[in-house]
Amino acid sequence: MSVTVRFAPSPSGYLHVGNMRLAIINWLFARREGGQFWLRMDDTDAERSAQEYSDAIQHDLAWMDLDWDHYERQSERLDAYAEAAERLKASGRLYPAYETQEELEAKRRAQLARSVPPLYDRAAVALSPEQRRALEASGRKPHWRFKMDAGKVEWDDLIHGPIAFDAGQLSDPVLIREDGRPLYGFSSVVDDIAFGVTHVVRGDDHITNTAGQIQLFQALGGKLPVFAHLPLLIDSEGTKLSKRLGTLSIANLRDEGIEPLTLAVYLSRMGTSDPIEPLDDLVTLIHEFEFKRFSVSSPRFDLSELKRLNARMLHTTPFERVEARLATLGLIGVTVQFWEAVRANLERLSDAVMWWDVVNGPIQPLIENEALLETALRLLPGADWDDGVWPAWTSAVAAESGLKGKALFMPLRKALTGQEHGPDMKTLLPLIGYERVAKRLAGEAA
Repeated sequence: MSVTVRFAPSPSGYLHVGNMRLAIINWLFARREGGQFWLRMDDTDAERSAQEYSDAIQHDLAWMDLDWDHYERQSERLDAYAEAAERLKASGRLYPAYETQEELEAKRRAQLARSVPPLYDRAAVALSPEQRRALEASGRKPHWRFKMDAGKVEWDDLIHGPIAFDAGQLSDPVLIREDGRPLYGFSSVVDDIAFGVTHVVRGDDHITNTAGQIQLFQALGGKLPVFAHLPLLIDSEGTKLSKRLGTLSIANLRDEGIEPLTLAVYLSRMGTSDPIEPLDDLVTLIHEFEFKRFSVSSPRFDLSELKRLNARMLHTTPFERVEARLATLGLIGVTVQFWEAVRANLERLSDAVMWWDVVNGPIQPLIENEALLETALRLLPGADWDDGVWPAWTSAVAAESGLKGKALFMPLRKALTGQEHGPDMKTLLPLIGYERVAKRLAGEAA
């Protein structure tokens, strides 16, 4: 079977980690199966949707290297939804209801008071044509509900396994609002049928919606897709992440220096038995992707863990993958030697700027032991250094000064780099060069 999946965000805000996890998993599955990945903007809510967010969503996906095969906007498919609605009306499955939100809430409270499940009572079905006309004449505009058939609704979920609902215990879902705007549950099914979506991969907060959508697929004569409902993310304390998602937008993580591959590895392996460890590219994720690896338990999103993984990924990243990006940070003339010297000390790529400044100066040396630095300057070898100069030089300084260990190395590091910690000095020293080293040992900014 040819696989077709879709990622269908609403352009009413910026993508966050929960959205991106669904995008990555859909994309990996499509690429693993040689199928199609559709990007669809669910933008029928004109008041909340904005081109700014639509553009940002596409930018975020491109930044993650998640390409799409087709692009659609629901706002351009309103005629298709209207046509599907007319078919449902003609078959008796879509009916007008006139209750206000206040009236529906009053019914709900009354049912709960009687310990009755708060289901819509289908009062609108019993209205006569005259009653409907009277309501509309008074200014009421109907919303439209889908009439559920009695019986069981069952499917075999790729994550949760067999799931079943008694349709009699579900309210008839609203498909069209009073203003004529189609709701997600309706327009999504119409599009999935039209675009031949074979697998619907989304969060498990949609499980209950799926029962009604299955009947809607059947009522519209569409082929049922396979469903996979992934558990929603929780935070490190085990509570829902939803309240924090605004601060975990992809744009914010990008600004924090998180690498796109780091985020792809982290989000796609959360909730699986696979180790969350550095990878060289997305190809491994594609080849290893399987739904059976995912647990039904909610995975914990830990920003600190993500940042640690980001550092580990940078520590093994080859120079050719960052050379152009380093240039955009203003690091012109960066060499592979510099990158290999400093990468093990980076948490994010922009940290390389500080070490570039340390190498090229000027920096203000930190002077602790002037006598030691005078000895070191006097014993400083000539130019043409390699990574053997540091051990040879410090051995000579140690022999004359009588110092060793931290008492020897820390004052030298502080004078030469202005930092207490950093890359291995045997690789850093040749990059700094004789002239700058000599000036810094003398206490000069260089």
